[in-house]
Amino acid sequence: MIDWSGYIGLILEGAWVTVQLTLMGSALAVVVAFAAGLGRLSRFMAVRALATTYIEFFRGTSIFVQLFWAYFVLPFAGITLTPLQAGVLALGLNVGAYGAEVVRGAVKAIGREQREACIALNLSRYQAMRHIILPQALPLMLPTFGNNAIELLKGTAVVSLISLTDMTFQAQVVRAQTGNTLIPFATILVLYFVMAWLISLGMRWLERRVSRGLDGLRV
Repeated sequence: MIDWSGYIGLILEGAWVTVQLTLMGSALAVVVAFAAGLGRLSRFMAVRALATTYIEFFRGTSIFVQLFWAYFVLPFAGITLTPLQAGVLALGLNVGAYGAEVVRGAVKAIGREQREACIALNLSRYQAMRHIILPQALPLMLPTFGNNAIELLKGTAVVSLISLTDMTFQAQVVRAQTGNTLIPFATILVLYFVMAWLISLGMRWLERRVSRGLDGLRV
């Protein structure tokens, strides 16, 4: 008979690592998404070109390769990252590239009448974006941001390739030690589902909150 309590505890320790990766990776992805997404709308060609290059590069290359570069190649340039830092960096930059297009699309979706009203009020581009455009665009972004966050959560499994002890890595350890595949992988299957469900609930709540008072405003 196998005492599963210790092995399940091992997987739960890995689940905490997965939660950290998801939270920190999502935070980085949001920052990068807004920077690159708004950069693509910049009046300056150099900024637009830089943002476009970043987006196309990270969408067009494998997350596995990006992770390996962050952990194994950057040290040759004098930048040594821990497995957690490398995972957050690779996941955040990868998902941020997809989020950047969400930001750009949502901002572009705001009606021309709103922009013309900003000009009529003599608002600067920053003021118009900060007070008029982004508050209306944010509710449009959130459903896709929620999907991106769930994709990032599922993508955390790749960090097991650099020996970061997330719950997928721990499930593999448990399988190797017990010879049982069903229990450890059924456990992480349920854990992934619960985490994704919580993300969905949180994003729905946030969407209702930021949409409050905007009904009928967007044109």
